Amino acid sequence: MNLYVGIKGQAQTIVKDSNTAKAMGSGQLEVFATPAMVALMEEAAVNSLELPLGQSSVGTSLDIKHIAATPLGSKVLATAELIEIDRRRLVFSVEVYDEAGQIGIGKHERFIIEVEPFLAKTKNRKQEL
Repeated sequence: MNLYVGIKGQAQTIVKDSNTAKAMGSGQLEVFATPAMVALMEEAAVNSLELPLGQSSVGTSLDIKHIAATPLGSKVLATAELIEIDRRRLVFSVEVYDEAGQIGIGKHERFIIEVEPFLAKTKNRKQEL
């Protein structure tokens, strides 16, 4: 596994009708939605990782600020940098920019998991309901 502090990832999108606050139910305006920004932050972190077959990562925590609105048609870029590794726990610094400047910042935590046992445990949760 090629995992080290300082590894970086990116993700980008365009603000369109489907990722606005109005469409996602997080507000009434046609601007880039906070849930869409969060998903882009997570995607940037995932894109930094090259995990072995049978492993993946899951997001467990976010502490973010959405500091500026972005209008329809704008390009949005998220960056993630791995800043801490504690066994299977990974902490990323995340930032998001549109064409005018920074729109979001925060920290994101992920855990490395073994896919099969994780999915088995998840399936068992469903059966308990």
